[in-house]
Amino acid sequence: MDNSGKRPWGYFEVLADAADHKVKRIVVAPGGCLSLQRHKRRAEHWYAVSGKGKATVEGRQQILSAGCAVDIPQGATLRLENIFSENLVIIEVQTGAYFGEDDIERLEDKYGRK
Repeated sequence: MDNSGKRPWGYFEVLADAADHKVKRIVVAPGGCLSLQRHKRRAEHWYAVSGKGKATVEGRQQILSAGCAVDIPQGATLRLENIFSENLVIIEVQTGAYFGEDDIERLEDKYGRK
């Protein structure tokens, strides 16, 4: 299994992948922005480890810095972006019925991904 993924916005590492949860370490480079997306089969919890960024959940924006967290309910629209000058590092805990990358429904993406 490939435990990491390079993306236009940075990269992620899979720290745990079990039947009932998945845990990723996500690093968003300065200026990086994940797509506006939603997941039909999982919820997520983001915990900021270092850096600062902006989380948008259902249109509500929140600044994330070390020690801050945000919960994303299953089916909610979400986006994570780094609008600051150092890497944003978060730990993402996924819970639900399915954790595959194909559960991402992209609604908007600055890198042209579908």
